[in-house]
Amino acid sequence: MNSLSLQPIGKKLLFSLIATLFFSFSMSAQRIATVDTKKILESIPEYQKAQKSLDDVAAKWRREINEEYDKIKGMYNKYQAESVLMSDEVRAQKEEEIMNKEKEVRELQKAKFGPDGALFKKRQELVRPIQDKVFNAIEDYADVKGYDVIFDKSGSAGIVFSNARFDKTDDIIERIKKD
Repeated sequence: MNSLSLQPIGKKLLFSLIATLFFSFSMSAQRIATVDTKKILESIPEYQKAQKSLDDVAAKWRREINEEYDKIKGMYNKYQAESVLMSDEVRAQKEEEIMNKEKEVRELQKAKFGPDGALFKKRQELVRPIQDKVFNAIEDYADVKGYDVIFDKSGSAGIVFSNARFDKTDDIIERIKKD
């Protein structure tokens, strides 16, 4: 009777052992690493120089925009002080001048700091080649050392390198086309 009650436990133990070995084998088949791209970039003198240049340009543009907003504030204060003495026509003209100036400054701000603004383009010009150099170095390292996936632990990029054999994008596209 003891041999019957041990048999299901033996099967469970054998199944658990096989599952553990299989899982361990499949996990060891993939080599995974992490890198801190922020730390790597900050260790490159050219990157530090580019960041300083970008910070200087951005500070200069912020000062210019703030000066323009100060001018608008001055125009508005003058308008408020003198509006009681103005005719309706002159008052409307002054209000339009202030609104046009505000619009002009907002457009300047967007041109400098917007998603496709001058600062973004300057960043692309100065920083992009350095980032490309870092990502190429990571990819070369992964190829030489046999890593399948490299994650960015600084959180800025997520996966920095992934072996093409793990990319199942085309499989998913084909599956969607079949449905």
